[in-house]
Amino acid sequence: MHAYMIELISLMAIFSFAIVSPGADLAMVMRQALVHGRRQAIITSFGIGTALMFHVSYTILGLGLIISQSVYLFNIVKWLGVAYLVYIGIKALKAGRTEITVSTEAQGDASKVQSALKAFTLGFAANALNPKPVFFFLSIFSTVVSAHTPMAIKFSYGLVMATCLIIWFVGVSAFMTTPRMRAAFSRASKWIDRTSGVVFIALGIKLATEKAA
Repeated sequence: MHAYMIELISLMAIFSFAIVSPGADLAMVMRQALVHGRRQAIITSFGIGTALMFHVSYTILGLGLIISQSVYLFNIVKWLGVAYLVYIGIKALKAGRTEITVSTEAQGDASKVQSALKAFTLGFAANALNPKPVFFFLSIFSTVVSAHTPMAIKFSYGLVMATCLIIWFVGVSAFMTTPRMRAAFSRASKWIDRTSGVVFIALGIKLATEKAA
């Protein structure tokens, strides 16, 4: 199997846990679907996916610059990534069951028509202004992707990840807004977090034991 395909599969295996773990993006998409309808939630999903590509882009460019300038600086960034992976892993292991609810006050806003631009901006801003993704992507790209992988290939990885994120949230918009599906996801959320925690801690250990490129 081609080395780039192995890198992509590895990235997606890790990223899949981050996608399905309950968080602010999931809560926003579900609120959009319940309050403003499926169409607005789907548009918000595209905003989140676009913001993810924004994070991936500056992470790849920044990581490449750091590697080219100084191995010492790269090691500092690497250890920050290790610390962050272990931190989110422990946090995920300690997390309990996540209850997904939308307040009645929020549902009262449904009478207000939301424009497509506002729906997109809500998703983009919520994700783009969150500083956590840069540490996450820096960590997984440092762990999985070779420093010698061409920049264009790295950006294609990001595009695939952004596309999968959009597909997931479109699915959330369509199916996860029913009471039965919300209840099922809430029951599974504890085990999703625990599995994610183990994966992230293992990645942190793997990154810590590797030499800087």
